[in-house]
Amino acid sequence: METKAPRMLIAGTNSGCGKTTAVCAILQALRNRGYDTASFKCGPDYIDPMFHREVIGLSSMNIDLFFSDREQARSTFAAYSRELNVIEGVMGFYDGMSMSSEAASSYDVARTLDAPAVLVVNARGMALSCAAIVKGFMSLREPNPVKGVILNRVTPMTYTLLKQTVEHECGVKVYGYLPFDESCSLESRHLGLVTAQEISDLKDKLRRMAEQAEKSVDLDGLIELMRDQKPVEYSVPEVKRLADVRVAVARDRAFCFYYQANLDLLTALGAQLVPFSPMEDSVLPECDGLILGGGYPELYARELSANKAMLESVRGAVSDGLPTIAECGGFMYLCGDIDGSEMAGVFPDSCRGTGKLSRFGYVTLEAGEDSMLFAPGDTVKAHEFHYWDCEDPGNALSAVKPGGRKWKCAHVGPALYAGYPHLYLPSSPSAAERFIEKCRERKIKHETHGN
Repeated sequence: METKAPRMLIAGTNSGCGKTTAVCAILQALRNRGYDTASFKCGPDYIDPMFHREVIGLSSMNIDLFFSDREQARSTFAAYSRELNVIEGVMGFYDGMSMSSEAASSYDVARTLDAPAVLVVNARGMALSCAAIVKGFMSLREPNPVKGVILNRVTPMTYTLLKQTVEHECGVKVYGYLPFDESCSLESRHLGLVTAQEISDLKDKLRRMAEQAEKSVDLDGLIELMRDQKPVEYSVPEVKRLADVRVAVARDRAFCFYYQANLDLLTALGAQLVPFSPMEDSVLPECDGLILGGGYPELYARELSANKAMLESVRGAVSDGLPTIAECGGFMYLCGDIDGSEMAGVFPDSCRGTGKLSRFGYVTLEAGEDSMLFAPGDTVKAHEFHYWDCEDPGNALSAVKPGGRKWKCAHVGPALYAGYPHLYLPSSPSAAERFIEKCRERKIKHETHGN
């Protein structure tokens, strides 16, 4: 099959060059114009897609070439594409899984999706050197998808001169600029916060950013670039509905990190996802399974600890064999305490801040024993990103980094996965299927017991 899917990938020269600000300004401007727009994020980041969905109001998905092979990446893109599609890069354009390889980089995604890349360059304080940077990015690999440039943190007067220089020296179109404006910068600490007041403040900031993009970015030119692409060829993966089950999903300020592809796969397999708040609700909703995702339980530890009724409800349900997936922050919620604040106590251990990233990055999890999600020898792709750690993070699975380093992680059981790694279930559909089957067994057991 194939889809036209007008598209572009907005890349950066490096982290911190302003590509997230440029992407959000352009997305908001396109939405303001009435275009049915989707966003995609290169890499394993679940925060930017959440931000795009909840603050800008767009469909947003991850495209990750460690989690997915190229065919799966094209299928995901095709399934979620809209009238216009903007893909946000990760780190620098060529930065992938190792220092010397572009594998799983923004460049790799652009080539996989046949998407033109627009390079965001922080040109503050530059003259001819700006052209040298652009030319270097355009010549490192051939054929090269860089088809445009956006200059960031420049003045209108400087932009006019830089545009002429870059276009003359590099033979590439410059699609505009964004000036330096501290009041419109999107700091990373904002991107995971979803309270009503924060969303209101962010929407006002995005409004100003979109107004600036309308003034200084060639949006019509970018739309033409997106539309002037050949179709994406893809296949549709077959997913068989297994059972009608109810799965409770923690959704509030403390628990908000989810890969949308995981939730959509479980829904396709038959799960009705029922949101609840460990902070505000007093009891789990009626359910056949439970998912406690990542998030910020350490920021809301006192509130979570004060909700004794919910802690007791979760502890009782998990101890009674409710099929449960608890990732990162969700795993911490099941521990004895977070920095002294009492949690559910399914595991007796304490969680403490480390002040640094612990076991950070891509991993492949390998199962050595049978459990709810895995048969012996099964694997699933995952990602770890946490500044807090647990006295006993588990040792049931082997985590293997792309470079070969290994460690033990996670607690598993007949009805349990609990650990720091965030799973990407489409990389191992059998794990999702086993979870739904376990939920079905639980449902039948309770229906039989009820009768």
